[in-house]
Amino acid sequence: MSTGLNFLVAALRCEIDALEELARTSDLVGDIGRLVHALQRERGLSNGVLASGGHQFAGRREEQVLECLACEQAVRAGFDALAVDRRRHTANGSRLFSRIAWVLPGLDALPALRLRIGGLQLDPAQATAAFIKLVAGLLAVVFEAADGATDPDISRRLVALFNFMQGKEFAGQERACGAAAFGAGRSELARQQQWLQLIASQEASFHTFAEFASATLAARWRASQSPAQLAELERLRRVACSAPAGALLDTGLSASWFDGCSQRIDAMQAIEAELAAELRLLSQARIAQARAELEAHERLLARWAQQPPTASADFFFGSADRSAPLATGDTATPAYGRHLERSILQLVQEQAHRLQSMGDELETVRVALNERKLVERAKGLLMAHRRLSEDDAHKMLRQTAMNQKRRLVEVAESVLAMADFLPKDAAP
Repeated sequence: MSTGLNFLVAALRCEIDALEELARTSDLVGDIGRLVHALQRERGLSNGVLASGGHQFAGRREEQVLECLACEQAVRAGFDALAVDRRRHTANGSRLFSRIAWVLPGLDALPALRLRIGGLQLDPAQATAAFIKLVAGLLAVVFEAADGATDPDISRRLVALFNFMQGKEFAGQERACGAAAFGAGRSELARQQQWLQLIASQEASFHTFAEFASATLAARWRASQSPAQLAELERLRRVACSAPAGALLDTGLSASWFDGCSQRIDAMQAIEAELAAELRLLSQARIAQARAELEAHERLLARWAQQPPTASADFFFGSADRSAPLATGDTATPAYGRHLERSILQLVQEQAHRLQSMGDELETVRVALNERKLVERAKGLLMAHRRLSEDDAHKMLRQTAMNQKRRLVEVAESVLAMADFLPKDAAP
């Protein structure tokens, strides 16, 4: 018959399985980060090619496509590995695999998109929208990995990594937006508004990153931002964002803008790589710790099999001092058995306390993830009832938050609270 210790050992084995699964997913997150970085650069170069009518960035774009293909193969291999081992993904496997299923057709469509860009058959806005959709799908895979984490420390690192990647994506969109603006040589009001929203979105994402990252990496992120580089970035932002609608912009600034943004984003990529490495080391440490505990428990289980105690009920329900030595006349259970019994129940109690503590910490970490879910639900509601695109729905939420000086999640909550009062089929 199985004992409590048998199930405690089984619990540790399940914990190790979950940690190993999380470690594999974390490796995939690192591969996704490298692919996203490569696609972000390709997006910016593609915008430069299209905005200049093919006169700028063409050679650099072709080189970048080769880098993207190599990164894509690594991600596809990671997806395949998860598919082979799918039975072990019990926490949020359904959502994770659904995200992967959604993003794979986007990767399959990249060759056709690149042909159209090379043939100048798209405008910068269309190319940007296509890349944004694909990158958003890849980041959604990272989000599900963070949402499914069962270890609070690993979960914090994943939340930090996701928000940093999200902030970096907004920075990449800003690079593409600026490349299109300077490449076209003319200021547009809609693009200026989009630009300002991207700046605000970056700040919000990096704030959340700093909240959940380790103190070391948060400090390194602050130190990586060169004052001279930021000053030049702000200067070019002012040139483009403060110009009157229809005003001419210096097309010669396109390359300067792109290269300056690229230096900043490359510095972000270095921080992102450190985040991924930190996550990998933490996962390995957690697995090693759990295995050591399992070995100790299995040794205790072997001792139990040799001489099982006979006074479990008395020990479990009794109120006597468990640290006191046994009386000389107490022969119901040998001292060896009673001490073994104490050890087992202490382990069970420690495991219960640890799980409770982990649950409390995870609840705190998942507040940030739940806020994103609220924003996504509010966007979906606006898309359905106002017939907006996803980008326009997000812009509406962001603009409302800026106008009312409220947090984005607060605006999302207000929208969701009004769901029952919205018409079922709004007019276009």
